Amino acid sequence: MCNLTGWCLASADVPTDQPPPADPETVTRETIDPAATALVGSSARLTLEDRRAAGRAARGVRARRTFAEWTPAPDRPDPVALIEAQNADRLQQLVPERHRRMLASPFAFYRGGAAIMAADLGPLPSTGLVVQLCGDAHLANFGMFGSPERSLVFDLNDFDETHLGPFEWDVVRLAVSAALLGRDHGWSPELQEGLVRSAVASYRTAVAEFADRSNLDVWYSMLRVEELEQMAPTEKDRSRLERSVAKARANDLQRAVAKFTEVVDGRRRFRDDPPLLHRVESFYPDGDGERIAESVRRFLLDYVTSVPHDVQVLMVRYHVLDEAVKVVGVGSVGTRCYVVLGQGRDEDDLMILQVKQAVASVLAPWWESPAFSSEGQRVVQGQRIMQAATDPFLGWANIGDHDYYLRQFRDMKWSMDLVSLRPARAQRYLDLCGRTLARAHARSGDAVAIAAYLGESSRFDDALVECCRRYADQVELDYRAFAEAASSGRIEVAPGPTA
Repeated sequence: MCNLTGWCLASADVPTDQPPPADPETVTRETIDPAATALVGSSARLTLEDRRAAGRAARGVRARRTFAEWTPAPDRPDPVALIEAQNADRLQQLVPERHRRMLASPFAFYRGGAAIMAADLGPLPSTGLVVQLCGDAHLANFGMFGSPERSLVFDLNDFDETHLGPFEWDVVRLAVSAALLGRDHGWSPELQEGLVRSAVASYRTAVAEFADRSNLDVWYSMLRVEELEQMAPTEKDRSRLERSVAKARANDLQRAVAKFTEVVDGRRRFRDDPPLLHRVESFYPDGDGERIAESVRRFLLDYVTSVPHDVQVLMVRYHVLDEAVKVVGVGSVGTRCYVVLGQGRDEDDLMILQVKQAVASVLAPWWESPAFSSEGQRVVQGQRIMQAATDPFLGWANIGDHDYYLRQFRDMKWSMDLVSLRPARAQRYLDLCGRTLARAHARSGDAVAIAAYLGESSRFDDALVECCRRYADQVELDYRAFAEAASSGRIEVAPGPTA
């Protein structure tokens, strides 16, 4: 048996004369999107016109103009209470840091408040045009990263809230984030409207394009960095993109090792660098550090049964050197997140993996979804469906009573610097996000029906402009309530970083 210094299954655990474990991506009638059951499980095939008719019929359930009529429900939950409820099962010593990050701006508050929007959208009539949702498709959850072939691609990159649901929930979340970006910058209402239109119109026209493609063309479609370069309109834009690409390529494993680890007494380990990185033994008091470290190592033994056999073959070549607690994101702060340092053939052959807690999606109370063995499996399978090029190391397992998933850490990842954006570049970026979201939805949903619902006119775009204005006003009110809760001591806020 493999001892707890390794994250592998030893050769005795994966005998070569036995077949590999079942592929976790196996599709059954119980796990597929219910909206697709008729197509997969029946000899009858819907025609393209049937699917277009279904999309147009959805307007009778949720007319496009009604998006402009959004108002807060009379019994709308207290937004601060929703945030507090999420904190109950988090690491309490990190909750004040979550509050600090959310207080940075209304947009930062919006990033951390996915549960608030879910509670606002969930009870409303929906189109019923179901896709695999990102669940938190705001503009900061897009970016570049390395594909398994080591090329750079642009795609969605956060799937903690992924869930089945009507396509419009993701579109509204992206569009409102566009409006809030403009407000954070102090841009005019006209510019804010332009950002919303860039995201929504791009989504609408891209869905129509994907509706005209074969299923395989949609499935293989991805946005590589070479295509981004062709889309850059000026030499200045191309130069800026080249710098972003260079930053992404430099944000690799070697840089992460240099930044987050050190050699002490001849042994490489993670640095103790609070509040972002904590060595396990220093974060957990009273000797719990070793128990947690052992639990993480046991997780790795279970995790490998969730990945394909070829990944197992690679993983048996590494053993664990160290573990640490990593603070990530805005809304995720306080959920349990560990990084694991592994070594292969020698001290220069290193790997860092992230083990992140998966909790129930904020959309779960509002839309039924197939049952999963764990929330980690939900995240992994949702990501595999939506992303054109997915981390081959994605897998899941449990640590005690908590669900987790595993992914690579700092694998040539790049996110847009939203602070330095100028209006023209912001519009192009949102156009890119809208198109990317459309492609992700087309992989699981019926692009033909969605395109028919949206239509060729700007009616849906116009409605979203007004919806986003109203909802952004509400976000600012919620943000002020959150700030007042901090001022009154209702919620605890961590001190800001020292210079």
